[in-house]
Amino acid sequence: MIEHILNFSIRQRWFVVLLGVVFGGLGAWSLTRLPIDAVPDVTNNQVQINAIAPSLSPVEIEKQITFQIETILAGTPSLEYTRSFSRNGFSQVTAVFSDKANIYFARQQVNERLSEIRQALPPGAEVKLGPISTGLGEIYWWSVDYAPPGEDAPVSDGKPGWQSDGSYLTPEGQRLDSDFERSVYLRTVQDWIIRPQMKTVPGIAGADAIGGYVKQYQVIPDPIRMVAYGIMFEDVVKAIEANNVSRSANFIERNGEGIVVRAGGRIEKMSQIGDIVVSTRGGLPIRVKDVARTEIGRELRTGSASMNGREIVLGTALMLIGGNSRTVSAAAAAKLEQIGSTLPPGIRAKTVLNRTQLVDATIHTVAKNLAEGALLVVVILFALLGNIRAALIAAAVIPVAMLLTATGMLYGKISANLMSLGAIDFGLIVDGAVIVTENCLRHLSARAHSEGRNLTLPERLDTVAAAA
Repeated sequence: MIEHILNFSIRQRWFVVLLGVVFGGLGAWSLTRLPIDAVPDVTNNQVQINAIAPSLSPVEIEKQITFQIETILAGTPSLEYTRSFSRNGFSQVTAVFSDKANIYFARQQVNERLSEIRQALPPGAEVKLGPISTGLGEIYWWSVDYAPPGEDAPVSDGKPGWQSDGSYLTPEGQRLDSDFERSVYLRTVQDWIIRPQMKTVPGIAGADAIGGYVKQYQVIPDPIRMVAYGIMFEDVVKAIEANNVSRSANFIERNGEGIVVRAGGRIEKMSQIGDIVVSTRGGLPIRVKDVARTEIGRELRTGSASMNGREIVLGTALMLIGGNSRTVSAAAAAKLEQIGSTLPPGIRAKTVLNRTQLVDATIHTVAKNLAEGALLVVVILFALLGNIRAALIAAAVIPVAMLLTATGMLYGKISANLMSLGAIDFGLIVDGAVIVTENCLRHLSARAHSEGRNLTLPERLDTVAAAA
């Protein structure tokens, strides 16, 4: 079989050359579409289920939430195993599927099974799936902070931005005097301006944030006044909920036209919360402001972010499973630069970590090592064979093999990274070519010496076929 292949290759050598060029072109095309990363992502095929129930202890979380989720997931197609942990008010279950399972099919199966137990979970428990990403999915970080007044942010009284008294005026007209208020506003900018736009970047599975404070409108009851008026806490809660709803009364038909009737009851200002009527005493209304005070507060947090000793808000972009981290992080950087021009005056968003830089540095190192290795192999081949044409023919195996490898990596969904490219051994690649080329040279030289003349083309081809 090998003999027939060799004879065919020698007789149809131009066809073999053409075939090599075609496969080389296919490999070059594959290189342009090959995912590039710094290191390989060996994370298994998994779906994370996160549940939050602030009022439950770790034991209650395990019994009432974690156990139910793990039980309902049992028997899911392609599921290999589950693992979990339970903490105070938080549960996380990780369902690991086989590598052949489609991640979107797996998430659909998990969602369908979770819908069966949502009603059985404790009141107030929130269950949702984690992003379609992996542990190596954090490809881009950015910071959101205030530019120092007078340097990058001009001070202009009465206009949005820094004021001469050290406060910050928002485009909505709110004056921020304290560090707390400014930290709250930074988180608001991150959650409502930057994060929604970063999610639109192709290849981004989600965007997280840490630092600052999540803004809340808090109603703080005064127990003494409530006892004096005979009002319970639940009365205040019910009154606020009932007065923060828009009502619809269908429509009125008049002269062939339908006029929609509705009452807008949504709260638009914090001062309106205090005017809500909770109850009446002696024909007089008891309002929220009579038994409580309203103020802007914050949600409890478990972490913060700082840079150069100043508190900031840190955003993280998560890449979709199987994405090209180099192109996705570059797109995220371009999007953040575009978003920066729309931020309120005096607020800036800067890149903290960009995976593109790491990938470029890694690929540069690998490419440099591969080029040096290939050049060294050619020099050694020339020294061993003593024939530049033979050395180049043997060395031609290196680019052809690498291009074919790129095609296999593309269709095998293997990224080009430090491990996959760094494992290429030029010595092993050219071993066979060196042996065959050296043997052909020896036989050609011996026959030419025995004939006492230069060999004709048919004689050279026959000699090469016999030597190979």
